[in-house]
Amino acid sequence: MKSMDDDTHPSDESRGRPDPPSVPESEGADPEITAQPEMAPDLSTSSPTARRVAVAIVVFGLLGSLYAFARVDPQWQEQKTTYNVYENDAGHLVYTFKGEETPVEDVVPYEESPLRQEALQTLDGEPPLSQQWVVESVPDEGADTRGYSLLETRFHFGLWSLLPAAVAIGLCLITKEPLTALLSAVVVGAFMLGRFDITDAVLLPSLASESAATILLLYLWLLGGLMGIWSRTGAAQAFAEFMTAHFVKGPRSAKLVAWLMGIVFFQGGTVSVVLVGTIVTPVADKEKVSHEELAYIVDSTASPIASVLAFNAWPIYIQALIFVPGVSFLATESDRIAFFFQSVPFSFYGILAVTGTFLLSIGITRFSGRGIRAASERARTTGQLDAPGATPTRLDSAQLANVPRGYRPNVLEFFIPLLLLIGTAVSTFYVLGTPKVNWAFGAALLLSVLVALAKGMRLSDVIAGVGDGLKGVVVGSVILMLAVTIGSISSEVGAGVYLVDLLGDRIPYIALPVALQLITMVIAFSTGTSWGTYAIAFPLAMPLAWNVATASGISNPELFMSVCFATVLNGSVYGDQCSPISDTTILSAMTTGCDLTDHVKTQIVPASYAAALAAAMWTATVALFA
Repeated sequence: MKSMDDDTHPSDESRGRPDPPSVPESEGADPEITAQPEMAPDLSTSSPTARRVAVAIVVFGLLGSLYAFARVDPQWQEQKTTYNVYENDAGHLVYTFKGEETPVEDVVPYEESPLRQEALQTLDGEPPLSQQWVVESVPDEGADTRGYSLLETRFHFGLWSLLPAAVAIGLCLITKEPLTALLSAVVVGAFMLGRFDITDAVLLPSLASESAATILLLYLWLLGGLMGIWSRTGAAQAFAEFMTAHFVKGPRSAKLVAWLMGIVFFQGGTVSVVLVGTIVTPVADKEKVSHEELAYIVDSTASPIASVLAFNAWPIYIQALIFVPGVSFLATESDRIAFFFQSVPFSFYGILAVTGTFLLSIGITRFSGRGIRAASERARTTGQLDAPGATPTRLDSAQLANVPRGYRPNVLEFFIPLLLLIGTAVSTFYVLGTPKVNWAFGAALLLSVLVALAKGMRLSDVIAGVGDGLKGVVVGSVILMLAVTIGSISSEVGAGVYLVDLLGDRIPYIALPVALQLITMVIAFSTGTSWGTYAIAFPLAMPLAWNVATASGISNPELFMSVCFATVLNGSVYGDQCSPISDTTILSAMTTGCDLTDHVKTQIVPASYAAALAAAMWTATVALFA
């Protein structure tokens, strides 16, 4: 019997299936897992029960959306975001964002605004304005100062606001078919808003949005083209062989390389997922690492690491949402960015999520959940990288080499474009304040094409390679665009606003951090976006945290604010990471070749372990030190 060491591989079918290897307890083996793990019941649409449940969800969703449209009145809510507004040398009111002054115009007293909550409660129909600058007196150390805020209006349909997200998530988990699930949810949300012309009123505006254009440019043309070129030149296969020869000696070291890649590409989000998933999948497949494990490692070292190693665009974006009048340590843009980094040590979920994937990488699976352990055992003993019945959507062109006869692949054809890609993204972040990801992928694609042509590859082969790459990501790009659409619709019908409205402001200080964590987890899970959740939650959470701190007489309000800030930041990351309609979740499954539903079901368990432990640590921190 062999233990689960790096040099242990599943035998090929021609050599017969080995006896189940025994795994030392120190390696995190679960005595309940055997060589033939019990498979979950068939929940695919081939199951009659699953089909009936799926049809019932669609019918209920459509009927519910029509009922909400016809019978449920929208509940309008005031959305107030306070800015640090001052008078510049020219005598104009401005606030600073990303180092530039933005003018504040047409300011009215708060009491006169038709967008204040009191006015909205008596509103008959829609508000007359979508947003308005207001000024009001704000107590500041015994004196009244003038506070400037931007009022915007949001509405929700009560509990019905969660219907589109519930349909998407329910269908995705039951049918294991994200295209059908997302499209059904889009229709449900559109009907709730009275947009019955799905193509012209919903899909076409969504396709014309900046988010959809980014998906088409980056994930279809640039990423697909790069994957196709790397396949045609054999660069991806050469990299896999290079890593296997020099660094990877088995499944454990393959997973550790994937984890290290996630740490190195700490920019977070889709950039990290695409790079790490694309790079490590050929290596991990060769070493028989299950796709569920690999997708979890790739996903859990994306946004979680970005919230800890926050040398990216996150602080600049978030600082504009957390200004609280009268709070000295949040007074200026530099103060708020400093506060962001000061709060990083309290990003307990991000730290625990990254630590959990490290433990999995070195073979300690005790905290990974039964699904991950079963997948690991299945791959180790049978060589099957996916569960039976799985329907993965993967970037096939990135996995299969199709090198023209006479062309000699070289690992530098992978490394040099990759270094150019990373260098462009990092340098543009430090120079321009935001990473230009499209520039980075475009430069890498252009260099790869030029190198292939310089080495003698025919132009027809290059074009064919790009075409193959585009074909490999078409379905994934459609899924991503539908995910963006349903996220936008969930926001429009007020899913996040409704959940925040449930929280209220009558909560004891000891419970506030976990309450903020839970509410942002649900918002991000329902909408599939962490940054969208930040825009909803931070302008409400930070003033609420300050009011609770001062009313409760907390001795260390700055620490309390840091903890509350971290719970919103990390709760949103958890919800985004675990949501089946999130772009990072979908891309993690795509780039690693994992079934989306299997990825969601196996990842949510260890992620929830980390979230629960983080909640206990936040509560203990407030109880002991605030």
